[in-house]
Amino acid sequence: MIIVLDFGGQYNQLIARRVRESNVYCEVHPYTLSVDKIREMAPKGIILTGGPNSVFEENAALCDKELFELGIPVLGICYGAQTMAHVLGGKVATAPVSEYGKTTLDVDTKAKLFKEVRGTSICWMSHTDYIAEMPDSFKNIARTENCPVAGMCDEEKNLYAVQFHPEVVHTEEGTKILRNFVLDICGCKAEWKMESFVETTIENLRKKIGKGRVLCALSGGVDSSVAAVLLSKAVGEQLTCVFVDHGLLRKNEGDEVEAVFGPSGPYKLNFIRVNAQERFYEKLKGVTEPEKKRKIIGEEFIRVFEEEAKKIGAVDFLGQGTIYPDVIESGLGKSATIKSHHNVGGLPDYVDFKEIVEPLRMLFKDEVRAAGLKLGIPEHLVFRQPFPGPGLGIRIIGEVTADKVRMVQDADAIFREEVARAGWNTKISQYYAALTNMRSVGVMGDGRTYDYAVALRAVITSDFMTAEAAPLPFELLQKVTDRIVNEVKGVNRVLYDCTSKPPATIELE
Repeated sequence: MIIVLDFGGQYNQLIARRVRESNVYCEVHPYTLSVDKIREMAPKGIILTGGPNSVFEENAALCDKELFELGIPVLGICYGAQTMAHVLGGKVATAPVSEYGKTTLDVDTKAKLFKEVRGTSICWMSHTDYIAEMPDSFKNIARTENCPVAGMCDEEKNLYAVQFHPEVVHTEEGTKILRNFVLDICGCKAEWKMESFVETTIENLRKKIGKGRVLCALSGGVDSSVAAVLLSKAVGEQLTCVFVDHGLLRKNEGDEVEAVFGPSGPYKLNFIRVNAQERFYEKLKGVTEPEKKRKIIGEEFIRVFEEEAKKIGAVDFLGQGTIYPDVIESGLGKSATIKSHHNVGGLPDYVDFKEIVEPLRMLFKDEVRAAGLKLGIPEHLVFRQPFPGPGLGIRIIGEVTADKVRMVQDADAIFREEVARAGWNTKISQYYAALTNMRSVGVMGDGRTYDYAVALRAVITSDFMTAEAAPLPFELLQKVTDRIVNEVKGVNRVLYDCTSKPPATIELE
């Protein structure tokens, strides 16, 4: 096992993801985890993550010096490297030149950490402070033009530190570097597989839930579907799945979800459908601010679940399909809040359940899909389009109305139909139509129109933490545009969003 000690940076779970890609079990814990507890857990290695803080701050997040005296290999990344240097007697200072983004890196290829790594390659930097002086026993093993100590080590004590981010895909040799640490330096065996996660999670759910009853928030999306099947295998009849049709689903999606998970579907789940369209529309009336919309939708979901739980009687747990990008973007822990996901940062202060269980909380989207396949969920469900819990409420810029929902549903259905017809549905990770709050003048049938603009969005990504805009053929975009303008009442203009993530997010709100 590898333990990742989390200092609150945006990329922290990517480290655990890369370790798991090496088929090594990994757990993420806060940096405050005690040395005694770490000793008890007996990990093969420890990784210190990046974070938004500085070692100079009052009450700075720092490791106990004893951590580096356990005889366990440690790798510090970015802020983790700085805290290692600071605690062990080195000097951290504000860098004369901050480094952000792709940077040319030179490494000492004789160092164990850089075995079979190219001497010069591109890495991903994101720092304002830097290691000005190394601790006495350390040697310099990497550098960039503006960062003289981009890597350092004490090989006798198996202590390593890098200022750059090997976990990010933009670091060309990052996977090799992490594998060198995990497999060679820590001596881990590459034996952990997704089957292990599924088996362990089911067993842990049984222990946690015991004889309690669980209400699972089932949207029919990939995440909630995998969570529901995991819970079903763990506790069987103790589980009830509640599907809330909040009127913000894609066209015909409510009926499609019921067909799969309802009484006539392949899964023997206790399934309840709640049609709450008007209730949500009323709550969203006049609301335009994205975070407020998300929180209203999140709270209303919970209130519906609470009401259904009372009808069922004595429900102890609320099960959700929360995944790690939801947690990171919602700003839990020390990360900055990007947007509140309805099942994380959108939760109200008071929730009338004993506990919330989130079996997928530490996984990325592609890992959730892999878990779904191991659980025997059909491929067409596992690889269906992702859809956010707040639904079309965050694909409509500004106030949400039933008429705007109708426009987005119709435009989105056309877009999805034409993408699939052109064979692009298997090449892109997520695609949808959104309604902007912009109205513009057009001309149709020799008459003036003053209608809305639809924005099309399509991205390619593996983990949904970063994404690139998909290069859809212009002929396809033109066909979609012609159909939307001709078939969707109230729309007279279509735009294509070419922005990557970052700086944008995948959803518009």
